[in-house]
Amino acid sequence: MSWEADVAELRRRQEMALKMGGEDKVLKQTSRGKLTVRDRIARLVDADSFREVGGLSGKATYDENGNLIEVMPANTVMGRGKVEGRTIMVQGDDFTVRGGASDAAIAGKQAYAEQMALELRIPLVRLIDGTGGGGSVKMLEKDGRTYLPRNPGWDLVVANMGTVPVVALGLGPVAGLGAARLVTSHYSVMVKELSQVFVAGPPVARHVGEDVTKEELGGSWMHTRNGSVDDEVATEDQAIANARRFLSYLPPSVHELPPRGPTTDDPDRRDDALLSIVPRDRRKVYKMRKIVDSVVDAGSFMEIGKYNGRPLITGLARLDGWPVAVLASDPYFYGGGWTADASHKAIRFIDMAETFHLPVVHFVDNPGFAVGVAHEQAATIRHGSRALAAVYQATVPWCSVVIRKAFGVAGSAHANHERLRYRYAWPSGDWGSLPIEGGIEAAYTQELREAEDPEAMLADILERLNRVRSPFRTAEAFLIEDIIDPRDTRPLLCEFANLAAPLRTAGRALFHMRP
Repeated sequence: MSWEADVAELRRRQEMALKMGGEDKVLKQTSRGKLTVRDRIARLVDADSFREVGGLSGKATYDENGNLIEVMPANTVMGRGKVEGRTIMVQGDDFTVRGGASDAAIAGKQAYAEQMALELRIPLVRLIDGTGGGGSVKMLEKDGRTYLPRNPGWDLVVANMGTVPVVALGLGPVAGLGAARLVTSHYSVMVKELSQVFVAGPPVARHVGEDVTKEELGGSWMHTRNGSVDDEVATEDQAIANARRFLSYLPPSVHELPPRGPTTDDPDRRDDALLSIVPRDRRKVYKMRKIVDSVVDAGSFMEIGKYNGRPLITGLARLDGWPVAVLASDPYFYGGGWTADASHKAIRFIDMAETFHLPVVHFVDNPGFAVGVAHEQAATIRHGSRALAAVYQATVPWCSVVIRKAFGVAGSAHANHERLRYRYAWPSGDWGSLPIEGGIEAAYTQELREAEDPEAMLADILERLNRVRSPFRTAEAFLIEDIIDPRDTRPLLCEFANLAAPLRTAGRALFHMRP
């Protein structure tokens, strides 16, 4: 007795699955400039490393004698693969099968992918292209009933946020549960003009009086600016490349430590340009990203969330090969002062660093929380205080480099003052309870009002205060541990990274990143 016929039947069914939604639907997908789900997976994982799970699932059609006519595969493709030799779990929506709608799916497949990533402790990449929610209202008539909403496997989705790296790529119109799956991740990406994200699409929006296109309702121009999604890219290939790069900085799960990368950049390298990059005129701005790029390992800085919370720059980098989480002020936006959205960005990023045991390097130029009616209306102090709490809750190794300003409550968020203050300052450092230029008139209101020449008095007071604002006065009192030559920043940070490496502890953090 041989099972050859059954194996032939197996191969036949596998070939049907590879056809996805059929030749016409595949052509329609590619004619829109989109890759198919199987093409996406092939580009994401290392060559010949994908091991599909559940590939035989779908809706089968049989003749009157019980012989198989065809199988329309479920519109979820999942399995294990490798990225740079490291095993990951990948789950992709197949838009060629009923546009990725859940009424053509088998709900257990998405949940299974989440469970496999969780229990095997391997990263998860979601390739999202469709709704993935409750399906069409046609299902109500077909089923003869409705139901109370539930999200199968959502407990696994939430658990994964504190256990394994989760990357979500929006690769088409993403609505409902698909949108929730996109943003419930550690790193999310949209493709410009190809992907859109919304709670419900244009037909539903028309019922609330808004006649809009998919792009107007939820294009990447919106969701990468409001903080829903981390990054915007031009092509699917770039989205996939970003996913691979992001995972390279992180451990497979919280039960391991982030791996050291290549050590091809001299840790003692010094950059003379840093000596003059910060203008002596405090009213002038400079490019913080140039500082970051100069001191981290060459080409290693991967910015995350570039288009939202813009007073704060966040990203991943390496120092002497060790992965670190980078926070940096951007003086081009509110002088680097934290807004409500910058505070949200800080919380999310610090939570991720804590979750995956990444040391933090903070480049500081923060004049305080953003000031004005709009920022009061945005509840900046509430959200900013939560960001300050995130700084104080973090237990990972932390190093601050004060480039210029650190004022007020937000300025104190450069580090947890109660921990070892591992920090450096440049000679351009300028700090206090509030900037002298903004505080003189408040502190000397009466004297200026009574002065014969208020302008002359104001200039005299400013000259006196400028003498004591020197960072060297602060160093004399050991209120800043070290003032350094800016060119020494990289060697000192590489030393920090090497000191911090053995201090990292694998395992679940006391708190972890929330969606």
